[in-house]
Amino acid sequence: MKFVEPEPAGGPSLRPFMGMGLAAIVSVVLVWLIADSTLAAASYGGALLVLTVGMLTLARFRKADTGSEALPPDWSVTQAAIENSQRGIAITDRADRIVCANATYRDWFGADETPSGLALTENWRESAQHAARMAWRDGDSTIERIERAPGRIYRLVLQRTGRADDYMVWRFAEILEERSYDGVAERLSGLLGGMMSRAGLEMAFVAQDGVILSHTPGLAERGIGEADAQLEGREFVSLLRTDDRDRIFFAREGQQGSPQMLVQIPLDEPPASSDGLAERHEAPSLMLLVDSAVGIGGGWEGSTKAAIPQLEALLSALPLGLALTDRDGRFLFANKAFLRAVGREEKGLPPFPSDLVVREDKSAIADSVRRFARGVATSGDMAVRLSGDSGDPISIGLAGVRGLGEAAVLLSLSDSTEEKRLRRQVAQATKMQAVGQLAGGVAHDFNNVLTAIIGYCDLMLLRHTPGDSDYDDIQQIKANSNRAASLTRQLLAFSRQQTLRPVVLQLPDVVSEVSQLLKRLMGEKIEFAVRHDRELGPVRADPQQLEQVIINLAVNARDAMHAYGQKTGRSDWKGRLTLATRHVSARDVRKLGIDIMPADDYTVLVVQDTGGGIPDHVINNIFEPFFTTKEQGKGTGLGLSTVYGIVKQSGGFIFADNVTSADGRSEGARFTVYLPVHKGEMPVAQARLEDEPKPSTWSSGGRLLLVEDEDMVRAVAERALVRAGYTVTAVSDGEEGLAAVANGDTEFDLILSDVVMPVMDGPAMARAVRRVKPDIPILFMSGYAEEQLRGEIDIDAMHFIPKPFSVQQINAKVAEVLREAREQA
Repeated sequence: MKFVEPEPAGGPSLRPFMGMGLAAIVSVVLVWLIADSTLAAASYGGALLVLTVGMLTLARFRKADTGSEALPPDWSVTQAAIENSQRGIAITDRADRIVCANATYRDWFGADETPSGLALTENWRESAQHAARMAWRDGDSTIERIERAPGRIYRLVLQRTGRADDYMVWRFAEILEERSYDGVAERLSGLLGGMMSRAGLEMAFVAQDGVILSHTPGLAERGIGEADAQLEGREFVSLLRTDDRDRIFFAREGQQGSPQMLVQIPLDEPPASSDGLAERHEAPSLMLLVDSAVGIGGGWEGSTKAAIPQLEALLSALPLGLALTDRDGRFLFANKAFLRAVGREEKGLPPFPSDLVVREDKSAIADSVRRFARGVATSGDMAVRLSGDSGDPISIGLAGVRGLGEAAVLLSLSDSTEEKRLRRQVAQATKMQAVGQLAGGVAHDFNNVLTAIIGYCDLMLLRHTPGDSDYDDIQQIKANSNRAASLTRQLLAFSRQQTLRPVVLQLPDVVSEVSQLLKRLMGEKIEFAVRHDRELGPVRADPQQLEQVIINLAVNARDAMHAYGQKTGRSDWKGRLTLATRHVSARDVRKLGIDIMPADDYTVLVVQDTGGGIPDHVINNIFEPFFTTKEQGKGTGLGLSTVYGIVKQSGGFIFADNVTSADGRSEGARFTVYLPVHKGEMPVAQARLEDEPKPSTWSSGGRLLLVEDEDMVRAVAERALVRAGYTVTAVSDGEEGLAAVANGDTEFDLILSDVVMPVMDGPAMARAVRRVKPDIPILFMSGYAEEQLRGEIDIDAMHFIPKPFSVQQINAKVAEVLREAREQA
């Protein structure tokens, strides 16, 4: 702001100096008369003159130091004194120039305009100048009402002030007209609003456009579920919804909550217009929501008490566990389903809900019950652990209720036994899938090592004959390698990555094939029984692998029954193994409620024994690889893992449980295998494939491209094929193999390639080669399952040989592929 300071009224006054000179003359005359000596009077006058000249000189020096002009007035103190948030104050001089103003005046009217120059009303300048003249003359004046804009009205008081009455103080005060809704917002969000919420009444202070300006604390909790949330700025209607009967509910609660009665309270009466009609009303409104449960009944001793027996009868008939507590958290009632879910059917209901849970959860559930009992009617849930139950936490629902007298909180709890069982099954399936992926990777790498070992053994045996000192050692190495290869096949079976040869068959036929073997395996003390249902559907599976499933389950059952017999100590003990086949329809599957198994028709194989059953602490681990309950040296732990892998790779499911009698005594273990029914046509009976390679009649040689990243596998395969009469070009990855074909120096008759390789894998190389040489056959070799690879590699004229393979097997397979290619050409 630009302030103008007043100039001095005149120059320095000479009156003090004239008085001092006259006093000096009088004093000299008095000295001359008293002393009667002209010399004394002259000496006194001279001294007085010297003293006067010195004082004037000193005064001139001081004036030179401080400046010849007077300092301006300091208005900062005045401005600080007139600061007032309710008043706009300005000070002007006689020339109507503003010299000081407070912050309120600057906010209201601006910083550069004097009060008389403001553009407040049409005739403001004349009114302001007239009031100023009256104030300069009389000392003060007043303008009672200044309407600057709609809703902004001021009162002005002018007062003359200053030491010489040369300043004017302008005081503007805003006139606030009292409205009916002043203070409503503060009261709703304060103590009054809290009392309304506790009584079941929610209120919102809503602007004309429907936006919430303020609200009771309980409205946030019921509207969005957060008691501390601020709803200011939200649309009020977004918190509500209506049903087809035009009943109003909170949108978050839906029809699960209680209906609300909405009352709109206008806070200002609309002013009447000149034609008698009400003008448009722009004041806010107060929205009142009354819960339908408020004021119902006459307390526990009134009509509500008479309805409690009917309410208890209704709750008892429901399958969901329900219980009621009072406002202090004491149980009033619990139905049978609730008692069964908490394991209190025989002991009865304890006094408080906190008596049902473990020590760590007691305070949490007690606080929740008290909060729902004394707050607004709402609902929620919390996880607790029941005392005496070492399982997973359960979810218990809590809902505040109104209109039931002493009843305040409704507790709900469902029997989660089946849910826990399903959760364990899903967790087991997830864990087995992860372990299976690991087992498949280990088996793949191990197959490469075994391929090299078996191949070198075959090459050494070509140079040694029976009777040679090294012949037996080489045969022993090869035998142990083949045994290790069978272990890798079990790992691949568990990981569902082995090569299966599925055919459509009847499950009773497979059981009949192994029945005689099982009778010999069981021995004399175990009775073997077979039962078949009628109208069993066909299944598509590998018969040899199904036989392995049945044998593994039967052998495990035999060992379990023998261990149980030794535990009982009875010499006349006998066991029983039952193999049964059943038909399970899709409707039966849906009744079982097993989420991980699709609803379809299944042919089921049940293997049940009469041993001691499976302990609860190991039943979730029995399908894991290398897990066994047998003593050391009597099991690898791959039997059930292999069974699991074969069943899953065949598209089926396997479950294990214990069979108990009516009195709770264990009667043995039961394994249930579900195989989906084959819906296609039954094919002609197929001959079983033999593992040993057929003799080859190919003898014309050929040019082969061998692509293998493992040095030891590449070396043994190259030596074996060269000895068989083939011309072999060996490379270490797919890019080198593609370059060998694309350069065109050699026309290859066959490409023999690994599948998984760095840089460029076998399938990618094969697709690139087919663009250059579309007719060249490709033979893949891999430790993974053929079915899995064929599903991932869509290439024509693709052949496959699994690892590990012997020298004879690789030679025979190459000869077979070349013969087929020559016949098709």
